[in-house]
Amino acid sequence: MIRPFHGFALLTLGIAAACATIPPITGDPAVTVTARAETVPVGTSNEDAADDPAIWRNPSDPAASLIVGTDKKGGLYVYDLKGAQKSFMPAPGLNNVDLVEIEGGRILVIASDRSDPAAAHLFLALLDPASASLTPAGRIAVGEGEGYGICIAKPAGRDEVAVFSAPKNGVIYRTIIRQGRGGFAGTTTTLAKVASQPEGCVADPRTATLYIGEEAAGIWAIDMNSGAKRLVAPVDNRMLVADLEGLALAPEGSNGGYLVGSSQGDNAYAVYRLPGVTPVGRFRIAAGAFGSTEETDGIELDPRNFGPDFPRGIFIAQDGINPPQAQNFKYARWDEILAALEAGQ
Repeated sequence: MIRPFHGFALLTLGIAAACATIPPITGDPAVTVTARAETVPVGTSNEDAADDPAIWRNPSDPAASLIVGTDKKGGLYVYDLKGAQKSFMPAPGLNNVDLVEIEGGRILVIASDRSDPAAAHLFLALLDPASASLTPAGRIAVGEGEGYGICIAKPAGRDEVAVFSAPKNGVIYRTIIRQGRGGFAGTTTTLAKVASQPEGCVADPRTATLYIGEEAAGIWAIDMNSGAKRLVAPVDNRMLVADLEGLALAPEGSNGGYLVGSSQGDNAYAVYRLPGVTPVGRFRIAAGAFGSTEETDGIELDPRNFGPDFPRGIFIAQDGINPPQAQNFKYARWDEILAALEAGQ
């Protein structure tokens, strides 16, 4: 009786050891860039806390632009382009964040609210660029499912704002937000559905296309009006390694530019050329004056001028591993990323 058990135990230990030494999946080679700045760490330590950034560009002084970032356990931070914290608004339970300028020059910040795991909500705030502070502006119910990914599309020439929500249940909602005398109100309809958990979300009003990242499947292009969808960039363990997380867009002209996805499974970022979602290459943010980025959730990108530190665009990535400090966000120059991709081809 002892010998068979001993042999089985050795076999079991051997299998366990073999499984433990299986190397992680790594996609195609990636070029490297380094961060030019980083934010102070979020206030929640030893937790998966920092998640998603959004960029407000100051049109009169691009170097004075602001970044809004989420701490899922704490609330919303506002940072400057040096990474210094300008303000904090407590609001635990938020996940992804986006912002848009609305009538009267006001800046509306919207975050996915996952404080109710059975029902997704939108948390609204107004950003005051002069004080770099946030003021709560309401909460809007969306639908069933734990709130997760969101993004905004503001149709040209309209006061209404279209917000797309991607809860964990895979239903993609479209909420039209308008402001009345009583504040902001929303009307929600179901646009589409994906088979498993999504999160990454970015809207392109130029082509009425919504890009949704289904974490285990890839990037979907969804018609904002009809809900028709097609998988345009699969998780293939080459360009994208699951989990696919954040998505970001750098528009050029009427339908061109770049789409970027966070290939969280191997700590890289996949870049595609629009309008065809044609693979361009992959990059990583390596250690330099600031640390590297790993396990990135949310990303954001704006290719415009942001002053002397980021003259031809800024790319922001959440850093999921930032020892010995808590998680934060790191800033890279978009022109340096494009140059590295071109040199690596």
